[in-house]
Amino acid sequence: MQEELYLRFASKMYAVCFRYANNADDAQDLLQEGFIKVYKNLHRFRAEGSFEGWIRRVFVNTSIEHYRKKSLALSTVSEKEENSIEDVDITALDKLAQKDLLLIIQELSPGYKTVFNLYVIEGYSHKEIGELLGISEGTSKSQLARAKALLQKKITQYLSDTRKSYTR
Repeated sequence: MQEELYLRFASKMYAVCFRYANNADDAQDLLQEGFIKVYKNLHRFRAEGSFEGWIRRVFVNTSIEHYRKKSLALSTVSEKEENSIEDVDITALDKLAQKDLLLIIQELSPGYKTVFNLYVIEGYSHKEIGELLGISEGTSKSQLARAKALLQKKITQYLSDTRKSYTR
């Protein structure tokens, strides 16, 4: 049964883990840890929602726990980062491949990346994020705004670099 669960959900849950991890090795560790928790807690699944949704929540929570252990508080924005945030207009976002976008998200600081993933990808509210991470709702909103601004800047740079490489 464990092997069947792993084979069915490993690739999807690895994608969840990778969004929160700093690299592929950390994502693999989170995947292992998440499956151990799923196996140990199968008896807790109450069939009130989808089984895949329940597993996904286990992996998100595992990733958050890992993040909390790694840094007790979200990293604050350094002055250098804060001064580098600019408003940029993104018009060619659809030109990015999903893998490119995931790589750009991976470049965010752990705090920004975690809040961004929880809010944009997992659909948590700022209140829920605050409770999960032990931060205020305002801090969650601020981290998300800064993450979006940095992503816009990084995406613009990526697209600019890509255009330059095509014109050479």
